Amino acid sequence: MAAGNSGDWHRFESALRGSLRFLRDSLRQRGGGLPGRDDRVEAGQREQEPSALQALPIEVKLYILTFLTPKDLCHLGSTSRYWQLTVQDPLLWRYLLIQDLPSWHSIDWQSLPDADLFNRPFSALQEGTPADYMTTYKKCSSGWKRPLKSGQSTYRAMTSLLHSLVPQTEPRFAMFGPGLEDLDESLVHKMMTSPEVLPLAGIPHRQIHGIGSGLTFRYKNHQRFNILTLYSKTSKERHTAREESANPINKMFHEINNIDGTMQYNPIEHVKNLCRLVEGFIYVADAEAHKRHSRQIEVARMAAMLNPALGPPGRPVLILSCISSAEIERIPCIYTAHQLQLNSLCQPWMVQDIEAATLDGLLDGIEWLLGEAGHESAQ
Repeated sequence: MAAGNSGDWHRFESALRGSLRFLRDSLRQRGGGLPGRDDRVEAGQREQEPSALQALPIEVKLYILTFLTPKDLCHLGSTSRYWQLTVQDPLLWRYLLIQDLPSWHSIDWQSLPDADLFNRPFSALQEGTPADYMTTYKKCSSGWKRPLKSGQSTYRAMTSLLHSLVPQTEPRFAMFGPGLEDLDESLVHKMMTSPEVLPLAGIPHRQIHGIGSGLTFRYKNHQRFNILTLYSKTSKERHTAREESANPINKMFHEINNIDGTMQYNPIEHVKNLCRLVEGFIYVADAEAHKRHSRQIEVARMAAMLNPALGPPGRPVLILSCISSAEIERIPCIYTAHQLQLNSLCQPWMVQDIEAATLDGLLDGIEWLLGEAGHESAQ
């Protein structure tokens, strides 16, 4: 795991490790099952003798159930009242969460699990709440998710109304972040030269002073959208910084030293003007695990860009958790979400894993972003 993580992530990682230790100890020590659980099971099975599998100790049954997929567990639970109760065991679903969450490729503002969920003592689960972890798993897992939409958010409702009243124009999104500049593979260059994935539709005539016009792409061969890329330094400075492992000044922001020693970031005027015009944001995070990441600085700069004073509230944020190629070890997207403290944002967001070399995962993120910005025809 990369160094320089936020305190929020350290707390989350500690919770996961504690849950794993608790699971190991519980499977060794549990005898007689959960308080009240066997009584409920017996009450539902009084008229028939238990099968050989049902007669096994609860810790053995739970161990066997860990070899099933979550969907198989739900199918098993539909076969009888006994198995319906058994497969809802919180210990089992906490184990599945800890096992599977690092492999999920996307997470969003509605499905990110809180670290406190893993810190909760098992004994604190009272009667009537046996399915907490099961529900959380279904909410978080990409295999269970419905199409990602934020529902009746004010921003989507307003933009959908405006789109119905005026001629359709291509939406504009601001793209920024260290993943644009610090990876060995250029994401923007790959996007521009991969028409089989995301066709380039041209360079619009509209200009934003100090920024340019950006690039227009075509999603699913009909929905056009414009991406305005913001770099913190020139191409030559980026090349030099990679060679010398230097950290030159970020030219997108004015830096202000606070009395308490913290740094405050204020976007330059051209960037502020851009933020007022776009319908959403794309933040490209460097997710390569072997690097040191200054997540606290990233959090502060992202907050400056998403300042509600710089445009309509509730605009969606797509975080592309990017690595150069599949051979590089990745920071899982759920970890990235906690490192960037995304649960503190007041607008819809989603973290999507992608690879710069192949653009794998990019279209899933673009589809979510266009849908959240009110361009339903994209989905």
